[in-house]
Amino acid sequence: MEAGGAPGPAAGASLLLCAALLAAGSALGLWLGRARGAADRGALAWLCYDALVHLVLEYGKADARWLHSDPTIVSVEILTVVLAGSLALLLIYAIVKEKYYRHFLQVTLCVCELYGGWMTFLPQWIVGSPSLDTSSWVYLWIYMGFFNGVWVLVPGLLLWQSWVELKKMHHKETSVRKKFR
Repeated sequence: MEAGGAPGPAAGASLLLCAALLAAGSALGLWLGRARGAADRGALAWLCYDALVHLVLEYGKADARWLHSDPTIVSVEILTVVLAGSLALLLIYAIVKEKYYRHFLQVTLCVCELYGGWMTFLPQWIVGSPSLDTSSWVYLWIYMGFFNGVWVLVPGLLLWQSWVELKKMHHKETSVRKKFR
């Protein structure tokens, strides 16, 4: 970090990398979803970005636990990178190929993402956030606020989408059964 709590050039490079990954993930997701509805195109853009972005080392300057192999963070990252990363790729396939297990994967991935965020931050907040550097607006509002907020908002929206779609499937199945009784 530069004098006065301002982030250094590495923070700018990290944000540029995140922007490039967002552009690449969005472009790939929109291309994969070109024959799909807007919600699925948006989900695919997010999933491609999510699969690309999980490890950006500059984040360690905002949360020191990432730089010192904190066991909780390492455990959460194993879950996130291995399981959630794999689920994101499988979910992309399931959406593109219209597989029956799409919403099962989507709910599972979203719960993993939300659990990862919960386990990353709740233990820190309980002990007064000693590992979190909030001296820079970039670290506080961009890295911790915005990026972590996105990882709550988007999985929440995708959970809601799955809820609505599963409800529609249930009502459709129920009405078909009633029709043939």
